Amino acid sequence: MKILMPALLALAIVAPVQAAKIAMEDQSQMQPVPAAAAAASVFQPPQEQDLPADAFGQLVQDGRAIFVDTRNQAAEYVGNGMNCTNCHLDQGRKADSAPLWGAYPMYPAYRKKNNRVNSYAERIQGCFQFSMNGKAPAVDSHVINALTAYSYWLATGAPTGKALPGRLYPVVAEPKGGYDLARGEQIYAAQCAVCHGDNGQGQKSGNDYVLPPLWGKDSYNWGAGMHRINTAAGFIKHNMPLGKGGSLSDEEAWHVAAFMNSHERPQDPRLIDGSVEKTRDKYHANDGVNLYGQMVNGVMLGQGIK
Repeated sequence: MKILMPALLALAIVAPVQAAKIAMEDQSQMQPVPAAAAAASVFQPPQEQDLPADAFGQLVQDGRAIFVDTRNQAAEYVGNGMNCTNCHLDQGRKADSAPLWGAYPMYPAYRKKNNRVNSYAERIQGCFQFSMNGKAPAVDSHVINALTAYSYWLATGAPTGKALPGRLYPVVAEPKGGYDLARGEQIYAAQCAVCHGDNGQGQKSGNDYVLPPLWGKDSYNWGAGMHRINTAAGFIKHNMPLGKGGSLSDEEAWHVAAFMNSHERPQDPRLIDGSVEKTRDKYHANDGVNLYGQMVNGVMLGQGIK
């Protein structure tokens, strides 16, 4: 199963700001799309042939290049083996994989976790800090401008402020009996290891990952949204194994998501006073279902890997 990971990206050009050291967005204030609407045809972004042959078109192309090859095109801001498209499939186009066309029209947006309205640029900055385990580009940087232009172009014709069907990772209900790590390990071995390795290490061609690592030093850190088991389960259920989305049951998606996130990964950059316990209390206690600061097989997770 190719579990290509969590990184939302791009925004409007505004005055430079410092990288926001904030929790990942949950947008819990936004109402979910009704089931009837979700069943309707999803938004269709424009095609490459629709790009204008001008400076804007070039900026969009730069944004797409950064999005699909982030480790090389924005190397100074990436600290792991991930690319944006690992979490937002098909170059940020795929419905039910947090597509850019569904994200761009929803900002600015209030985020409960930092209790303020965030711009789209700040949201992208958070992705670099957490999902990419790196540092945030300046808001007026070429990286942010290009990713913003790419997102804006993909959202051509999309209504502003409307939650479009397919814009998120769909919610998958937690099993009544909870998740089962042992069962998750079995599912991982049968469905995921062929692509992501027996130890979640991914697969490389030269220095580049062609299939992303799911845990360890080159994966997303403990602040990324994908560390939430419920978030990962939604992504896995509807997108994995690659090309066979929907083939796992809800329960199987939860079990394997829990197994994946029961492994150590880079530290949450918001670590408070070197304390996992304090960091969990402030940032993770109410952040979905997660294992940060929890004991698994006699080991407390969240110590981090450098």
